[in-house]
Amino acid sequence: MNSTILRALASCLFVSATSGMLTGCSGAPQDQVDDSSNSEEALSNQQKTAYNFFISKGLKNFQAAGIVGNLIQESSVNPSSVEYGGGPGRGIAQWSVGGRWDSSFHDNMAWYAAQHGLSPWSLTAQLDFIWYELTTFGGYGLGKLEASTNVSSATIAFQDLFEICGKCIQSTRIGYAQQVLNAWGNGGGGGGGSSAQGCYSGTLAHHMPNNACVQSKYNGLWYQCDNGAWVDRWTDPQACDGVHPL
Repeated sequence: MNSTILRALASCLFVSATSGMLTGCSGAPQDQVDDSSNSEEALSNQQKTAYNFFISKGLKNFQAAGIVGNLIQESSVNPSSVEYGGGPGRGIAQWSVGGRWDSSFHDNMAWYAAQHGLSPWSLTAQLDFIWYELTTFGGYGLGKLEASTNVSSATIAFQDLFEICGKCIQSTRIGYAQQVLNAWGNGGGGGGGSSAQGCYSGTLAHHMPNNACVQSKYNGLWYQCDNGAWVDRWTDPQACDGVHPL
């Protein structure tokens, strides 16, 4: 166990004198930590399920990764996600209440789920609905996605035509998509790159090399870049190649 990490952990775990609650390295009470999708948390099973779903539909690895990179930015691919601060976004793609979540004629998540006997909050229903939208309505960009030739152009196609986001933070979406491709797409396919490119860190706002150890500003936990994907630091036997505490 790296002694530098141990010292950093020891210095940032304390009991707040004002609240009496255990406070982590993020400086926020543990039960109030920001659940931002930028966190260096390890790629989840839900994210892998989403990637495999789009591969099963015939998309290339970098195209599937481009979709999932967007979904990580939107919701961490959490089907129960509700937009922070009480906004209208719901589900993995953050469809809007009053629109594509529950109102748009024959183009809303609630209607689609009811038609298929599914819960609108299930990952299965939401993935199916994304594919329904892509294949039913030309304006959501399936053609441009299928014409994309690398992970960046695939990510941007889905961002611009399907997510239609306001503040997109495009570079972060591309970083997540590259991370997905590195983890599950064998790093190849239309300029996808290899795992040697490392992992995108939301905390440091740039890519880090393999085996870099970063303390996340979102939850105070330590993560290590392992072949293109962030993993819990303590599950990786490799020594840190650079330690980045808060």
